Amino acid sequence: MSQIDIFDTTLRDGEQSAGINLNTAEKIEIARQLERLGVTIIESGFPASSPGDFDAVQRIAGTVKNSIVTGLARSIQSDIDRTWDALKGAEQPHIHIFLATSPIHMETKLFKTPEQVVELAVESVKYARKFFPLVQWSAEDASRSDPEFLAHIIRKVIEAGATTINLPDTVGYATPHEYGAMFKYMTDNVAGIEKVKLSAHCHNDLGMATANTLAAIENGATQIEGTINGIGERAGNVALEEIAVALHIRKQIFNVETGIKLNEIKRTSQLVSQLTGSLIQPNKAVVGKNAFAHESGIHQDGMLKNPLTYEIITPELIGDVATELVLGKHSGRHAFKDRAIKMGFDLSEEKLNNAFVEFKKLADRKKEIVEDDLYVLLTDQQIHDDETPVYKLESVQVQYGTANIPTATASAYHPSGELISEAATGAGSVEAIFNTLERIVEGKVHILDYRVTSIGKGRDALGEAVINMSYNGETVTGRDVAQDVLEATAKAYLNAVNRQLVQVGKKVRMSAV
Repeated sequence: MSQIDIFDTTLRDGEQSAGINLNTAEKIEIARQLERLGVTIIESGFPASSPGDFDAVQRIAGTVKNSIVTGLARSIQSDIDRTWDALKGAEQPHIHIFLATSPIHMETKLFKTPEQVVELAVESVKYARKFFPLVQWSAEDASRSDPEFLAHIIRKVIEAGATTINLPDTVGYATPHEYGAMFKYMTDNVAGIEKVKLSAHCHNDLGMATANTLAAIENGATQIEGTINGIGERAGNVALEEIAVALHIRKQIFNVETGIKLNEIKRTSQLVSQLTGSLIQPNKAVVGKNAFAHESGIHQDGMLKNPLTYEIITPELIGDVATELVLGKHSGRHAFKDRAIKMGFDLSEEKLNNAFVEFKKLADRKKEIVEDDLYVLLTDQQIHDDETPVYKLESVQVQYGTANIPTATASAYHPSGELISEAATGAGSVEAIFNTLERIVEGKVHILDYRVTSIGKGRDALGEAVINMSYNGETVTGRDVAQDVLEATAKAYLNAVNRQLVQVGKKVRMSAV
């Protein structure tokens, strides 16, 4: 079988989703899991866009060894220089340069003629090759570009030294027939195309990203780009887990391999959902919670007689194996550490001890501790940043009655160490908490979105709160968990504030340097 390379852009295109804001520690944790998953290339960010992105790309490049790490750059020398500064310590330095090629983009966005676009593309690729052995060039909005012009500019950038050519369906406009035909046209009409990788990058605006990507593979694509859980701008990107499983289940049709470790899919999906705060729809293909649920009597009867009647994908294939009670309140530290290692966590002794303390607290309150609970506790320790002073919740209390005005009282430690206590009312318990905490934190807060979900099952399941807010004019997302959803809400609020303070602190330190 031929090999299809997997280019993951969860940390770049995926993070551009509305409401998603990952810090460096979270990006590194996702990158490590993508490496375990077996992706070929990790697009870790856009180094020239911000100091935070530069830092994340540089640190991921120094952490990941078994996947190629790349960064995005415009066709500008300063972008290329910035990307080289971030990636020169990588095992295989790789850059991803893009430039629009469709008439509407060239005329109304770039204000350039086709000839000027070709010249700019060639110059940027030649310049990048002075530093990078691996240069990917993307024709932004390729699916709405003139095929003859597209073939012409691709010939030129290959001659200039590009090692990968990417043909994105940037706005999710193409049909599978059109997108596949574009790849076939390029393989038939571009001299030297056989010397480079040909990549597909599909968006899901019309719900055809998976079909389009598979059509590209059938017509010569040797690399596909996408995100975990299909997150991304607007309607998102193609979901990599869908492509990997489709190519595996229908291997006789596609006759290709990806190198993806399918049993790491569920864990990767869960991690990305947890850290981005982006929920997975229940009926989402491959990783949705209903993907293996059968309620119809006819379906249940068929499953009992032969699972293959209605289940073409097994939970075990993607690592979604049901686990019973994992640990209890009498479990010791050795058993806890052993379970953490088996779950793939590599924590320092200090962080392991902290996680064990939190586990013991939870075990005293919760009848059964399942793997989902452990996963949340261990992940929170893995990404915890000890260096930054933060607001820390000491206590929260809510008085509520159908005939009374909800009132919240909260105490929290200021970054200076001072304990501040406040109280406020609201139309409901949650608003009362928000109003109280707004009196504690220094800055202007505006809540944009808020939701709570359960982790695991049962009446004593952990509750996760996710808050998207504007803090001092900057949009930020906070999340936290607790058995009481109101406690989780208060913690998530302060988590969002703290994340913004961390970002401001990093910008100040970097500007000082």
